[in-house]
Parts: sequence; C-alpha cells; structure tokens
Amino acid sequence: MSKVEDFLTAQEEQEIIAAIRTAEKNTSGEIRIHIEKTSQIDAIDRALDVFHDLKMDNTKLQNAVLIYVAVEDRSFVIFGDKGINDVVPTDFWDSTKEIMLSYFKTGNFKQGLIEGVLKAGEQLSKHFPWEHDDRNELPNEISKG
Repeated sequence: MSKVEDFLTAQEEQEIIAAIRTAEKNTSGEIRIHIEKTSQIDAIDRALDVFHDLKMDNTKLQNAVLIYVAVEDRSFVIFGDKGINDVVPTDFWDSTKEIMLSYFKTGNFKQGLIEGVLKAGEQLSKHFPWEHDDRNELPNEISKG
C-alpha cells in the first residue's frame, strides 16, 4: 500500500471513529489517530510533532492519546500525554501495541486500530472518568498527513 487514502476505506474510517466515540464516552480523555504515508524522521519523534500539531498537549488533564501510523514505513506509535502516562502500568502501551500488531500482521488494520482505541479508552475511563462538565476537547476524525 503506497497511499494513505488506500490504507482504510471510508467505511473502515467511520467504524474507527465510532470506536473513538465509544472509548471517549466514559472519560474526559481524548484519543486521536493520525495516518501518513511516511516519516522523514524517527516515528516516535514524528508522533511527538503530530501530537503538538494537533494540539493534543492542550487537554486540561494531559490525558490525550495519539495513535500514529506511517503506512509505507510499516511503523506505528502510541503516544500518551503526561497525565495518562503517569497512571497506566509501565507495560501498558507495549501490550496495547502488541494487540494492534497481531491484527496488522494479518492486514486487518481497521480492527487493529479499533482494538488500540478501545484499550486506551479503558485506561482513560479508569483513571479519568467522565464528569458532568467534561466536553470533547479534540475532534474524533482521523487526521492525515
């Protein structure tokens, strides 16, 4: 797959966005997905750049999570802000990444992303439960670069 547009169908994107809404329903946390063709720098560094570009570092409780995918590089990163990283188990992002990778290896990118979103949502709702004055601080759509 060489183009970002071919990575997911429009229907698959809608299913992932629905998973983001489900994951965020019980938490003040925010989850975003960013997909791009390739990264000219290390994937972790690029995920950090995207995290800032999407203003994910501006959430009130520092509880945003970015799933970054570089399609041609066949790499992805789960990047959590300080608030969520301070409270999840130390191996949480690695174990979430392994679950996603098991789907990615079979070409089921949609389900891998959905599973990653839902796992992040579980931890966010556990540590940052939704409260009556919470609002959706970031858009749920998939961003592309």
